[in-house]
Amino acid sequence: MMVRFLILVLALSAMAQRGLASLPDFTEIVDSASPAVVKILVEYESENPRYQEQIEELPEALRRFFDFRGGPPVPRERAGMGSGFIFSSDGYVVTNNHVVENARQVVVRLPDRQEFDAEVVGTDPRSDLAVLKVDASRLPFLQLADEDDVKVGQWVLAIGSPFSLDFSVTAGIVSALGRSLPTETGDNYVPFIQTDVAINPGNSGGPLFNLDGEVIGVNSQIFTRSGGSIGLSFAIPVSVVRNVITQIREKGIVERGWLGVSIQDVDRNLAESFGLDRPRGALIAQVGRDSPAERAGLQSGDVITVFDGEPIETSADLPHVVGLIAPGTRVEALIVREGEEQAIDVEVGGLAADEVARVEAGAAADGSITLLGMRIAEAEPAMLSELGLSGGVVIREVALNSPAEEAGVRPGDILTRLGSWPISRVEDLESATDELAPGRSVPARLIRGQSPLFIGIRIPEAD
Repeated sequence: MMVRFLILVLALSAMAQRGLASLPDFTEIVDSASPAVVKILVEYESENPRYQEQIEELPEALRRFFDFRGGPPVPRERAGMGSGFIFSSDGYVVTNNHVVENARQVVVRLPDRQEFDAEVVGTDPRSDLAVLKVDASRLPFLQLADEDDVKVGQWVLAIGSPFSLDFSVTAGIVSALGRSLPTETGDNYVPFIQTDVAINPGNSGGPLFNLDGEVIGVNSQIFTRSGGSIGLSFAIPVSVVRNVITQIREKGIVERGWLGVSIQDVDRNLAESFGLDRPRGALIAQVGRDSPAERAGLQSGDVITVFDGEPIETSADLPHVVGLIAPGTRVEALIVREGEEQAIDVEVGGLAADEVARVEAGAAADGSITLLGMRIAEAEPAMLSELGLSGGVVIREVALNSPAEEAGVRPGDILTRLGSWPISRVEDLESATDELAPGRSVPARLIRGQSPLFIGIRIPEAD
């Protein structure tokens, strides 16, 4: 019995040692990388810099209420901070755009307490990145990973200054890849790396490392209900970082690839109606006038499944891929059109940092019949003109428990296409109904508000 007990103890001890040996040791990475990780100290202008101007614009009778001895109060400056890292020995630093946005003064502090005034060389709000320059040379710097060779489950390490605690180290794993987090303006060009690394206010702009000590991302934001880390943090991948800092250093601005389309996801009904084997791809809901997509021959209703050799599984994947392509580059798009796969050559256009991506409407004109639970009427020309449409019919009512209601059609939607038929007037629906095969789904293109979308309506089985 004692022998068996000793064998069990030795076995458990060996297993424990193997388990400990498999855990990573981050000390080497910290020792070698820490000297190039910096703290960003920022002074912002007052939140109301027009205070004095606004007082002077008041009538004389009211202005006296704002008189102060010694003149009006001076707008107070606000202080902020973040993290960053040196990526070039001649003093170039990368951090988040939101760390230095509207800054009056930016100071870079190294771990050895050296401080340098920094110039903001350029910013890119769409990726939330900024490049700074300090007047110094022969500085320690970090290596960017050669490519986005990142896998879910791998160990990663972050260094930064959370809550003003200088140069703190946290570690965790990659939780997911390609996360889409659109900005307030709807931009969606960054396929974020999601990790469970503890990231808190002040970590913004700091590096995310792999176990080789290479930078694979820049920590950008967290999801939290408490203001602190709950294990959901997001980093900008190195492919985006390299693209942005290279353009800022060389040109001072950032340009992105641009197609000029509105897109949406493909659900199960739409996949069936478009002849796809499963829900995948980016469905083009609208093509902008005189856009790169229109010049290439892409059409509303096309489903992009591969772009420049990259598979497009969801609509969010497309801007991630297109945004990294240099404007003017010709690439191949693999699409599904009316159930048939085909390749189309596309010359990618350019979108400058200060340009707003717009897709101008263009479609089908006037009508009242009942179809699939929809009462459909001619649309008023003024309504179509306001939406920038040349045609279409309006959905007046949607019957309860009808195929249209189950698909998500709403009263007020403008129908511009059913199946492969463009719908300009109610009379066009007669030709379109010939395609409605019982038991199958048909794609319908709608304008809702001012946004185009496709939905799949399932045709009831014949009795």
